[in-house]
Amino acid sequence: MEYLHTMVRVSDLERSLDFYCNKLGLVETDRQDSEAGRFTLVFLAAPGDAERAAVNKAPLLELTYNWDTEQYDGGRNFGHLAYRVDDIYQTCGQLADAGVTINRPPRDGYMAFIRSPDNISIELLQRGEALPAQEPWHSMPNTGEW
Repeated sequence: MEYLHTMVRVSDLERSLDFYCNKLGLVETDRQDSEAGRFTLVFLAAPGDAERAAVNKAPLLELTYNWDTEQYDGGRNFGHLAYRVDDIYQTCGQLADAGVTINRPPRDGYMAFIRSPDNISIELLQRGEALPAQEPWHSMPNTGEW
């Protein structure tokens, strides 16, 4: 068995690509438009997985954009996506500076949660051991759901 991808439906493709690529830092590896099916698939990889994903078509995040208007509710019932980062504080700082709400700040120096424009919960985990507690993160309260 081999893990291939996780698919999430998105309501605004450009807004989602801005979030996943420009803010979170994922890399687009492939895009497929289906005129007959009236949808677009965009495949994204974490930068550290981009070469492997180009060859193996895995591991990937698949954004599915249906051309006909649909409203997606929830997101929490999906669970979450998880990405390992080199510096949890730096990553959360960059995301916050880009206007992303840090729903569960990395108070422990190890774990944080954010949400995509379509309310998909995303867990960020520190590579290796937890970093020493650091302000303003250590004292920051949760915001909304994560």
